[in-house]
Amino acid sequence: MEKDSNVGGKTSNTYTGYLGCLLRKCVFATLSVGPIPNHLAFIMDGNRRYAKKHNLKEGAGHNAGFSALMSLLQYCYELGVQYVTVYAFSIDNFKRRPEEVESLMDLMQEKIYKLIEEVSIVDRYGIRICFIGNLKLLKDSVREAAERAMKATAKNSKSVLSVCVAYTSTDEITHAVQESCREKVDAIEQADSYNKEEGNNLLINLVDIEKKMYMVAAPNPDIIIRTSGETRLSNFLLWQSACSHLYSPSALWPELGFWHLVWAVLNFQRDHWYFEKIKKQI
Repeated sequence: MEKDSNVGGKTSNTYTGYLGCLLRKCVFATLSVGPIPNHLAFIMDGNRRYAKKHNLKEGAGHNAGFSALMSLLQYCYELGVQYVTVYAFSIDNFKRRPEEVESLMDLMQEKIYKLIEEVSIVDRYGIRICFIGNLKLLKDSVREAAERAMKATAKNSKSVLSVCVAYTSTDEITHAVQESCREKVDAIEQADSYNKEEGNNLLINLVDIEKKMYMVAAPNPDIIIRTSGETRLSNFLLWQSACSHLYSPSALWPELGFWHLVWAVLNFQRDHWYFEKIKKQI
């Protein structure tokens, strides 16, 4: 009797999963009539509040958040989004209590390895994983895990997942300016002679700085979604977000789901003409 119950439960789950997949295909086919965003970025806010809300142990909110990330990645890539960027850990987060930072580092390392193990998603959608930020600030074991994930997915070329860790926009911009200055100084030192034309080429311009940005491999985000109802960007992609559509659902990050994504894309499509107009003016 118990065996029959288990079989019936598995059949029910399979049927429900099939219906869910069919529904997503129908909705995405409808959305595809309009412009589809090429790059979605997420500020994953609310993991700790989710744990408190549901009386869960410390770290359980981040586990729920990781599950939400896996589901959203699947939805994004099914829709045809090529680039997804997530804000996982800010440089400012290092200011938290040392024991909390250590716990978050250990959790991050665990999730990085688990991300590689998500073969069904990473391989199915050809996801190349990039870790973006000042990675030397991470503890050695976390940085090694990140490097391992990037190496393991380096040959994937269909989609890109950028994970921003030890990241802030001010650090990214500072890094880009410093690297541009070093490059120009090296060029001056290597030049045999100096004339006015060459001097103009040695000036730092916008292209020089953008080539040195951490996010150089991805286009500017079309949509930035921050959960928990917050409207602040919190030092995330400030350089790249001038023409991004901002969406701030009240849902906490682990609560973010399929219909939130659909609503974000619908709002993006409604305002798409306006943002395209702004881009042409820049």
